[in-house]
Amino acid sequence: MPVKKFIANILLSVALFGCGQNDRDPTENLAQAITPASLFSDEEIARWEGITDKVTILRDTWGIAHIYGVSDADTVFGTLYAQAEDDFYRLETNYINAMGRLAEAEGETQLYRDLRMKLFIDPIEMQAQFESSPAWLKALMVAFADGLNYYLYTHPDVEPRVIKKFEPWMALTFSEGSIGGDIERVNISQLKDFYDPTSMVAVAKDSFDEEPRGSNGFSIAPKNTVNGNALFLINPHTSFFFRSELHMVSEEGLNAYGAVTWGQFFIYQGFNENTGWMHTSSRADAIDEYLETIVQQDDGYYYQYGDELRRLEEKLISLPFRDGDAISEIEVTAYYSHHGPIIREDDGKWVSISLMQEPVKALSQSYGRTKSDNYEDFAATMELRTNSSNNTVYADSDGNIAYWHGNFIPKRDPTFDWNSPLDGSNPATDWGALHAVSEMITVFNPDSGWIQNTNNTPFNAAGPSSSPEPADYPAYMANYPENPRGVHAVRVLQGKDDFTLDSLIEAAYDPALPYFDDLIPRLLRIVDEDGNAAQSQSPVTGEVIDYIDFLRGWDRNFGVDSAETSLAVYWAEALMEMVRVDAAAKDINIYDYMVNNATTTQLLGALSQAVETLSQDFGSWQVRWGDINRYQRITGDLVQNFDDNAPSVPVGFASGRWGALASFGARTYPGTRRMYGTSGNSFVAAVEFGQPLRAKAITVGGLQSDPESPHFDDQAEMYANGEFRDVLFYRDDIEANLEREYRPGN
Repeated sequence: MPVKKFIANILLSVALFGCGQNDRDPTENLAQAITPASLFSDEEIARWEGITDKVTILRDTWGIAHIYGVSDADTVFGTLYAQAEDDFYRLETNYINAMGRLAEAEGETQLYRDLRMKLFIDPIEMQAQFESSPAWLKALMVAFADGLNYYLYTHPDVEPRVIKKFEPWMALTFSEGSIGGDIERVNISQLKDFYDPTSMVAVAKDSFDEEPRGSNGFSIAPKNTVNGNALFLINPHTSFFFRSELHMVSEEGLNAYGAVTWGQFFIYQGFNENTGWMHTSSRADAIDEYLETIVQQDDGYYYQYGDELRRLEEKLISLPFRDGDAISEIEVTAYYSHHGPIIREDDGKWVSISLMQEPVKALSQSYGRTKSDNYEDFAATMELRTNSSNNTVYADSDGNIAYWHGNFIPKRDPTFDWNSPLDGSNPATDWGALHAVSEMITVFNPDSGWIQNTNNTPFNAAGPSSSPEPADYPAYMANYPENPRGVHAVRVLQGKDDFTLDSLIEAAYDPALPYFDDLIPRLLRIVDEDGNAAQSQSPVTGEVIDYIDFLRGWDRNFGVDSAETSLAVYWAEALMEMVRVDAAAKDINIYDYMVNNATTTQLLGALSQAVETLSQDFGSWQVRWGDINRYQRITGDLVQNFDDNAPSVPVGFASGRWGALASFGARTYPGTRRMYGTSGNSFVAAVEFGQPLRAKAITVGGLQSDPESPHFDDQAEMYANGEFRDVLFYRDDIEANLEREYRPGN
């Protein structure tokens, strides 16, 4: 159907959406989920084979899948089939995790991760919501399941860990493609301590390395470009291999290219011929915790709410887990107030959490924006207000640029501190209706001619004179302060009116590390004239002066040949560990503490520690950054092991925490001296909305997870060097650079 009508139908059908009862027995669906692939019915197989005649997959010379279908549903079928070809393991894992079934694959250490998901995602409820979904969305969800099941049918050698057969409702369990979604804000260890405090089961904790997760997004208005076309940068910072790069095209107006989170049927960060969308992780307040006052009575638990006692809802949650070669199970009684599930205890109070739970609207919005034809279309999808954990940077072929800070923001009483748990017994702390999009922090065609977001404050999104004013918005709308990447982004964007596609990429890879512009002067003052007092308290040796002078002469740019980068990074990381307890005790942001509060003893002690570590590990304290900082992928495993003796590629980029726009989150691992990257720049694209559209992109490593594939690492050297390839967007260009053409199953 036409795009404008499609967008309108999304809004209408979601407005009419209701959660009717499911006529089917939910246990029947769950039983089907463990049906062996060999038992797919003849009717299903015949239907799938009929769909394949309407789907063509073109793989270009980089292995990127361009999926063409007659209908949108046909394209979704082919998209999921192609994703499964590239990395079925990651795809299945996303749904195992989303449905709270990870312990069925990995054992009891994942029980409480599963509980966290099942507090919010109930298969019975998801099936009911699927049945009541608008017809257009149901068709896409059916195609999602069909594409995956047809892959399993045609690849009997592939052995799923848990999901033997996919069902359409499963798409609703993973409806928004963020890394670290809202539910993952719940602490697993605290959840386990509340629901099973006596259990000796070890908990597989969330990984946490303080590497900034999030992204960079830039939009450049036509007046600031050489060709008079809007320019757009897509630069997500995720764990590596978290998303696939592909292209979805149908005869119903779909023509979207970009990054797809494994297992989803929409382009999460990308563009079509007329619009581009980039999501950065947001802390616009869409989640709140409540301290519930609990009263135990003979018939159960109650909580205080105003002048009344309300009974907590109880739900028995089954948690199967792999136990050797068998599947065992525990059951947990979960508790809910009207605010949400209970997730921990805090000084005698039970803590509940409120967050968005609108999977049908969320999936509708995620897919709908990919078919937007202009700003009005795109803005209409934002009215669904379910992009809860993200900001959105936007540009289009009409020359518009825009920014939305968050999307799902409930109204709240501004007299309360919404950054801390609220008194759940006070009705005044309840959420009100959602803020209208017009009430949220937005930017549209600013005078500066550019927009940036790096997970930083929205009040610098378009520079000092063109950004929103904090006084115009409630404090809970913007909880992130400025960060070094934001400082860096403004520096490379402001005052420039001659951007091209290539110079936008250069700006995005500018090698400066602006955090050290603030941190290194702390060292210099120790040995310069105005630092005599500090020096007298902590005498400085000639060797230490050499180290400081080495950093004094640094241009504060990263690079594979820069030994100064190595010393600076090791020093800053040692200092971070040294001040961590003090910063937490004084409730000061650790990065601010390092610059403003670290003592002379700490500054010099961290520097000496950095020198010692470098000397021990590499034989000198002057080591090229590229000899330390490496990209390595040996296997396609979900969790990568690293080996100093195996091949790896030097990388000049650095951590976003120091202000690197080209982020590369690396650290050492057991048995390694070198640092290996696992997050940061992953899929990166730069787009020019001209006629025709032009784009360049790079994906970390390669598109395939199979080490035997030529596309396992064919982009690794280019990635490490910041080199981009041309995006093949038009069919003639794709066919001129074609590796193979086929239909699913062929």
